[in-house]
Amino acid sequence: MTPAPTAKPRVFVDADVLFAGAAAPGEHGASLVILRMAEITLLDAVTSEQVIAEIERNLAAKLPAALPALRLLVSRTLRITANPQPADLTAYNGLADPKDLPILVAALREDCPWLVTFNLRHFAPGHPAVTVLPPGAFVLRIRHLLAQLSR
Repeated sequence: MTPAPTAKPRVFVDADVLFAGAAAPGEHGASLVILRMAEITLLDAVTSEQVIAEIERNLAAKLPAALPALRLLVSRTLRITANPQPADLTAYNGLADPKDLPILVAALREDCPWLVTFNLRHFAPGHPAVTVLPPGAFVLRIRHLLAQLSR
């Protein structure tokens, strides 16, 4: 579902994008740029409890020094939504990898027209209401939307 023209673009952010943003060596990586756009309120960035649990677990195991940066980013940039209930997933079986289906369903439930992830194949075949993009392609999409505003 495409947001109204006056609404901020709403995007669902997956754990791998949060990982890349929190562990970014510089300020110009697409994952961190997306989070910064949310921080300055250009985007409405959403994620789920499942994503937060996954990223906390992965960072604690692989890069524990990045946990404080992650927590700060999350508090400043993301709206965290509850995980879908198992019964809510049934109607969507087969649209994403079973492990990632709750993420797709959460994006649908929160009316996010975009889901940003590096794991595109995990969300295939997907749902027509949600476009799954890697961070760089999403940044280009937002750049295009911003350019249209200046016309």
